[in-house]
Amino acid sequence: MVKRKEHPLSMRLPVADIAMIDRAAMLRGRSRTEFVRDAAVRAAEDVLMETAPIRMSPAGFKAFMTALSGPATAIPEMVELFRRATPWESNEASGGLVAGARKKNAPRQRAGSKIGS
Repeated sequence: MVKRKEHPLSMRLPVADIAMIDRAAMLRGRSRTEFVRDAAVRAAEDVLMETAPIRMSPAGFKAFMTALSGPATAIPEMVELFRRATPWESNEASGGLVAGARKKNAPRQRAGSKIGS
């Protein structure tokens, strides 16, 4: 007899959650099962990596600390990236709006009222 390597997993989800999962799975060209499995495994890996200790030899740790303690070196691609205008600062991406245009259309506060009340 061959042992089965897969184990079933059952969940009860609201219809809205299933619809969202199905839509996202379709956009990725995956089945619902593949999409949910991949998302769950990725989330589990993230949690495990957050708690996993990093082990290195004393020589490796010394080299690591030397690299951290040394002077910073500019990476040309990163410098160029940070010089670019953000999408919300760009006239093209905002459909002709300029930075600060949202303030003009923000809800107005009534005289004597406190924000958040």
